[in-house]
Amino acid sequence: MSLPRRAALLGGALALGATGRARAQAWPSQTIRLVVAYVPGGTTDIVARMVAEALAERLPRPVVVENRAGGGGVVGTESVLRAAPDGHTLLLCASAHALLPALYPNLAWDPLADFTPVAPVAATPYMLVVHPSLPVTTVPELLAYARANPGRLNFASTGMGTAQHLSGELLKRLAGIDMVHVPYRGSGAVRADLVTGRINLMFENLALTLPMTRSGEVRGLAVTSPQRSALAPDLPTLKEVGLGGMEIEGWFGLLGPARMPPEAVTALGAALNDWLRQPATAQRLAGLGARVLGGGPADLATVIRTERERWGKVIREANIRPE
Repeated sequence: MSLPRRAALLGGALALGATGRARAQAWPSQTIRLVVAYVPGGTTDIVARMVAEALAERLPRPVVVENRAGGGGVVGTESVLRAAPDGHTLLLCASAHALLPALYPNLAWDPLADFTPVAPVAATPYMLVVHPSLPVTTVPELLAYARANPGRLNFASTGMGTAQHLSGELLKRLAGIDMVHVPYRGSGAVRADLVTGRINLMFENLALTLPMTRSGEVRGLAVTSPQRSALAPDLPTLKEVGLGGMEIEGWFGLLGPARMPPEAVTALGAALNDWLRQPATAQRLAGLGARVLGGGPADLATVIRTERERWGKVIREANIRPE
């Protein structure tokens, strides 16, 4: 066999080998890990397991949820930050993701620049509830009572810098009232004290508070969503009662490490949005008090950027620091 002929055959074999390796390494080439930066059983964890199931049904590899709680979300988030940017390690982030650098000034990363956004998933409104012993049935009555009794009302949260805490701080500033923040370390204890009247009021996930309002344990005054909720259509939004700056929703999004392969981002976004478009998905999320978002990387980037600027200002002005 002549040298040129052998070289041509060898070149063809090498090309075929390279093509085979590329195909073998095409994304996804292994199990995908979906990290949740919080303990199992919470709303973020529940949404993450829905997302993992949906992605696994639409992608050729399994998707497993890994809970890595600690540091108010920092531990799990940084595990994704340090992961190989190959599209096999993802983060189901909650709204706190945009706030972590403001809460922890020593963090050396940015919630947007150091991650690859894939798509927004869902948003959950909160309900403003009060103990029935308070002589108020509307938000204007609550604000009038607070102004007549400065510093006597308290509001609860499940921790410093949580959405419940920041919602209360924003209400104080926009309404010009003085209330005392009482942070708890768990949702069970705070709801128990709210029911007994040790806590006067609270912003809490809509789905969690609905059973309490229906039983009469607490009184719902308003919701924080831009529009009224189908789950509580009789409750006005805070915007309706004159607090236009109080449109607040918790949200969930899908992220990966910075510099993820574009093909992985595209495939993940397509699979996720296909699931979000299904009527059954809207029904399942509605059971958590959530509404479908969906969209692309730019949409999630806008959410993170807007939330970082909005709540970073509240955190700085109130000098909020985690416990």
